[in-house]
Amino acid sequence: MRSDVFTTESLAVPGGTETVLRGGRHLFPLLPQALHGVRRIGVIGWGPQGRAQARNLRDSLTGTDVRVAIGLRPGSASLDDARAHGFTEADGTLGDWLAIAAESDLVILLIADAALAAHHEELFAVLKPGATIGLSHGFLLGHLRATGRDFPAGHPVIAVCPKGMGDSVRRLYEQGATVNGAGINASIAVHADPDGHAGDRALAWSVALGSPYTFATTLESEYRSDIVGERGILLGAVHGLVEALYRQFLLDGADPVTAYERSCEAVTGPIAHTISKAGLRAVREATDTELFDRAYAAAYGPAREILAEIYDEVADGTELRSVVLADGRLATRPMSRIGGSPMWAHGDEVRARRRDDLPIDPVTAGLFVATMVAQVDEFAERGHAWSEIVNESIIEAVDSLLPYMHARDVAYMVDNCSRTARLGTRRWGPRFQAAYEQIALPVLAAPADPKLVQAFLDNPVHEALAAAAELRPSVDISV
Repeated sequence: MRSDVFTTESLAVPGGTETVLRGGRHLFPLLPQALHGVRRIGVIGWGPQGRAQARNLRDSLTGTDVRVAIGLRPGSASLDDARAHGFTEADGTLGDWLAIAAESDLVILLIADAALAAHHEELFAVLKPGATIGLSHGFLLGHLRATGRDFPAGHPVIAVCPKGMGDSVRRLYEQGATVNGAGINASIAVHADPDGHAGDRALAWSVALGSPYTFATTLESEYRSDIVGERGILLGAVHGLVEALYRQFLLDGADPVTAYERSCEAVTGPIAHTISKAGLRAVREATDTELFDRAYAAAYGPAREILAEIYDEVADGTELRSVVLADGRLATRPMSRIGGSPMWAHGDEVRARRRDDLPIDPVTAGLFVATMVAQVDEFAERGHAWSEIVNESIIEAVDSLLPYMHARDVAYMVDNCSRTARLGTRRWGPRFQAAYEQIALPVLAAPADPKLVQAFLDNPVHEALAAAAELRPSVDISV
């Protein structure tokens, strides 16, 4: 990652260094220069990311000659909400998606993955010569490769991928008004750079979103780690984990509220908070280490096995194809919700009696950390950069998603996330649940494999996470 406008820095990671950009509002005056000729940004879509990114971009570029406009499909149900947030047809900042795309110098495509797979050719056809194509997810690249197509020649293709949900992107940006640099970390990718300025445009976009820490990846690496992560520790695995543990604690004699606290509440509360503030090893040190080690050793292998399977299916296009196929079904048969299992009926009672001194359950902690480290190790073995690994497997979980799950619950989060993530969670969450119930939990009484425990203690992820934490603003997301 290089820039003619921003000053980057080196981040020490296991085995070497990576180049990153530290963000902050003091960089906003550089945005017009870094955008290199972009005077109109078209954000296509008003889903969670579109809604957040368009507002952040507009606010960051206030006072410049760069305008941000929203493009929506005819009859979109989002029109009124976009108007309510200050985008209007009267001033040209709200309009038909194809018209906005045709008028823009940077076209940021933030409609749903399956919709983008179905409609990208219409959007590509109206682009002005040399317009930059912007993505916040590499799904479209995987789809294009699977169907023997490519991005149109002559257009820069860049990606800025916030490591958190849209609400987090906006809320932390707003908090950044008083805490400089508060925001959601983001990766950037430069897939095509015909004019030599794509990298600076990507960095400008990331800075304008409020990213405190921007790191480089490739579009292919991004979609693989992102989609695997959604199905793994970010959503699918954590849902399967808390469902399995809730049932286990009931079988052990706990009442439903206590079982909820020891499973879901422990993960989204003290475990997430401890990792965010002090790292993974601190979770082990905060609880019964013998029980933690036994749980960790029992869960690591089964979790790693499923994560390797998910990765293979993402890499060969199977998982992406399943999302595209689902789009047709869901047009006539809406997706059912998952919040009907018995444990979620106790969420309100748990939150009503919530306290700050809830202990970390060692079994829950061991299973959760084992799954998180299994994902870290799978990504490392597949060649992902350390910044990407710790953001996709740890930071996004503990600083963006788990706080929302804590404020509501895991099932609510799953039922209200993106369609791609929701489909993947519904497919793979039960696989993780079965692995915990059928493989890990039945052997909890066995002594922990000392080699697995030592591998955890010596894992290079601790060094990488500590380095990334140095770039984290001292602010927790407001939920």
